Amino acid sequence: MNALHSTAAASLRRALGAGRRAAIDAWLGRAALVTLRYGLILILLYFGAFKFTEVEARAIEPLIAPSPLLGWTYAWMGVRGVSNAIGVTEILIASMIALRPWSATACAIGSLAAVPTFVTTLSFLLTTPGIWVDVPGFALRVPNELGAFVLKDVFLLGAALLSAAEAFAASRPARAAS
Repeated sequence: MNALHSTAAASLRRALGAGRRAAIDAWLGRAALVTLRYGLILILLYFGAFKFTEVEARAIEPLIAPSPLLGWTYAWMGVRGVSNAIGVTEILIASMIALRPWSATACAIGSLAAVPTFVTTLSFLLTTPGIWVDVPGFALRVPNELGAFVLKDVFLLGAALLSAAEAFAASRPARAAS
């Protein structure tokens, strides 16, 4: 009986340990997703609002003007108009993502809408003259300060994709029940 009890106790300890590990894994996953999603929202809101200033409108001009995707918009809307339109877009996307507690579908759509925003921004690494510079003693070219700022969008793109994946998965049961 004592051996059986020891074996059962060991199995219970292993199960509780596995349960605890699973709970920690689940908590870490949720914490990572919430951190990424709400970090994404805050960055979109912050820089979206900043786009309404003259300083930011002029700061993004060297990125947008040579871009085949967006450069033409300056002739149509002007420097401030383009910056304001980008700001409105970023704030709308952030607002849709922030709806996650109430609408997984709206969050998923907003998260997917962020994807072309970040892909477009990352394309500036290819279209902006002088964004890659040589550094003595290092074999590869590196981004200048403007390019380093643009590189953050790799992480924002990943956050948007993860947010979209989670929100779409969460919206499936709600759509099936409708």
